[in-house]
Amino acid sequence: MSLLKRIEKKDPTPAAPAAPTASGNAGGPGLVPAPEPARQRQTPAPPQDRLVDLRARLLSKIIAELDPKLDMGRAEDLRKGIEELFTRALAEEPDVVLGRIERQRLLDQITAEIMGFGPLEPLLKDASIDEIMVNGPGMIYIERSGKIERVPARFDSEMHVYRIIDRIVAPLGRRVDEGQPFVDARLPDGSRVNVIIPPLALNGPTITIRKFAKTPYTAEDLIKRQTFNPEFIEFISACVRARLNIVVTGGTGTGKTTLLNIFSSYIPNDERIITIEDAAELQLRQEHVISLESRPKNIEGRGEITRGDLVINALRMRPDRIIVGECRSKEALDMLQAMNTGHEGSMTTVHANAPRDALHRLETMVLMAGYDLPLKAIREQISGALDVIVHLERMRDGTRRVTNVSEVQGMEGEVIITQEVFKWEGAGVKDGKVLGYLKSTGIRPKFVERIEAQGIYLPPSVFGMDSRYYQ
Repeated sequence: MSLLKRIEKKDPTPAAPAAPTASGNAGGPGLVPAPEPARQRQTPAPPQDRLVDLRARLLSKIIAELDPKLDMGRAEDLRKGIEELFTRALAEEPDVVLGRIERQRLLDQITAEIMGFGPLEPLLKDASIDEIMVNGPGMIYIERSGKIERVPARFDSEMHVYRIIDRIVAPLGRRVDEGQPFVDARLPDGSRVNVIIPPLALNGPTITIRKFAKTPYTAEDLIKRQTFNPEFIEFISACVRARLNIVVTGGTGTGKTTLLNIFSSYIPNDERIITIEDAAELQLRQEHVISLESRPKNIEGRGEITRGDLVINALRMRPDRIIVGECRSKEALDMLQAMNTGHEGSMTTVHANAPRDALHRLETMVLMAGYDLPLKAIREQISGALDVIVHLERMRDGTRRVTNVSEVQGMEGEVIITQEVFKWEGAGVKDGKVLGYLKSTGIRPKFVERIEAQGIYLPPSVFGMDSRYYQ
């Protein structure tokens, strides 16, 4: 006897009951009906997931019936038309009963899909959110008050993400595809957008949105947020009005562009300002402002206009000030030459961990221009062009602070000499909040004479103020 037969004989397995007949009995009268199989327990889906299919059906109906002649620019009329079609389409859905809250949420989602940016729309309207990060269709993070957290919002699929990406980049004449898998763009409110898609992004299409306040921050707002103190802003406003060249440095997300907006607000209204950026972010309040934006290559690999090209062109546009949103490549050489050839008062930002690192980065960026220049000549260009370096840092508690203000004094041998004017002094951590103060070093910069030559006089307290703690 085989092993399998011996096991079956020793421990026979009972036969499964026959399937029940239409009368409810299995195999004939007198037999007990077979028990129903146990239902598999499932984790209930969140409300928005339960309505995905319904939302897709309603969205298709509404788009098909929406009047193509309706003016998309008239938001109120469009919203009213969507609501009427939504009510009609929902009434045609059999066995669908929605509560008032669910119905309103569904209408908001459909309206956002047609008029806005889908699941991102409520996040964009939330003024407390500083940054939105989409890591594929099912994972969305936000930054609020310097802290990153995940939100329950999500996209239905990768194709859903791609539709929203097209809605963002298409009005700007940009494209995202396999030939150009990443792009910088901006939203209508000025918020900066970066998009990168597979095969470069392994998690799926990825969107990063740096939001900007609808009402730009003022110096008073940042003083309340303890980014800097009143003495600093009195000093920097004098530097801007006296046409000193300023570089704002710091890491990603430290507030460089916001600070550049604050500085530019002190430029007199009678001056012609030209801004140069990859994606227009600066929000200048003056009237005489010309905004230039670089352009990537087209689908044929031609037509690229770099920031360096725009800087050269800006020199022919009779500018009083040139503001480059960010120097990160060979355009640094053109910017330095502009500062050295009569365009004082220009400003830019540079990614760097410290003021001294910013000088080294500028040297590297000038070398990227491809000219065989000796290092000493490059440093002479930098020291002759720059006057003030303002450095920002994001603290452990998420706050942004000005931590260093340095004067570029010139060359000593082959080294660029800088002198600190303001310096951050840490005072520990209390209840998770970083304490400290921006302290004057007590040294008057050499360029104070240039400021006074313009009829601007700074009080001695600016350079010898008492230390004050921010608590």
